[in-house]
Formats: sequence, C-alpha cells, structure tokens
Amino acid sequence: MTTPRPIAAILDHPATWFVARLALTGPYILGGVVKLTDWQGAVAEQAHFGLQPAALFAALTIAVELIGPALILANRLAWLGAGMLGVFTLLAALLANAFWTMHGPERFMATNAFFEHLGLVGGFVLVATISHIRERHA
Repeated sequence: MTTPRPIAAILDHPATWFVARLALTGPYILGGVVKLTDWQGAVAEQAHFGLQPAALFAALTIAVELIGPALILANRLAWLGAGMLGVFTLLAALLANAFWTMHGPERFMATNAFFEHLGLVGGFVLVATISHIRERHA
C-alpha cells in the first residue's frame, strides 16, 4: 500500500524535514539556553546528580545541548549532532531515571521517563539515517 498523496505531499515538503528536526531538538535548545542564562543553577543540577567537577559537566552539557541541535538543524554533520544528543540522552536517562533502584509511584514515573528518553534516542538515530539517505540522493 502506498502513502496517500496528501500525506506524501506533506512528507515531501522541505519544511516538514526542518520542523521535525526542530521539534526533536527544541527541548535541548531550551535546556541549553536556560542553563547558559542560569549558570549557578546549571552547576547545581550537575552537583545534584553527583557529577564532579560540576562546572565542567555543566559546560559540557550546555555545549552538547546547543551544538548538537545546531548541527542537526543546519543539516551539516547531522550524524554527529544526532550522536551527541543520543549519547547524552541515554547517559542522562541512566543517571536521572534509575527506575530499577526505586519503588512505588517513584519507580513508575522514572520507568516512563526512562523509556521516553529511549524513544528520543531512537529519534536521533532516525535523524542520522534520514540525513544520510537524503545526502546520498542529493
């Protein structure tokens, strides 16, 4: 079965590719900007998760949250930006949503958050894959 023509027209539209990448990377851009404008909060967040030196981890987090989306949105080295954000998201999920150590409602919420983050990782794999395919066919 082929894709219906109206849906194909939407999927083929150049804006769709950009808007999809923006939707996927938007939370990271926002997170990076918020951390950049609240440096003390960014450092405190890293310390809360036991990452030391907290200032170094805050700077690395900001860099990943801003550079990764820039590469994806520019569709230049999108594989690198997607890889940066995918690895970052997986590590953050393991660190912040260790549901296997929790009980009760806390475990339920952390389990959901963990698997939502895995979904984002899958989204970044798709971005890298689609970017690669589009590059080959350009």
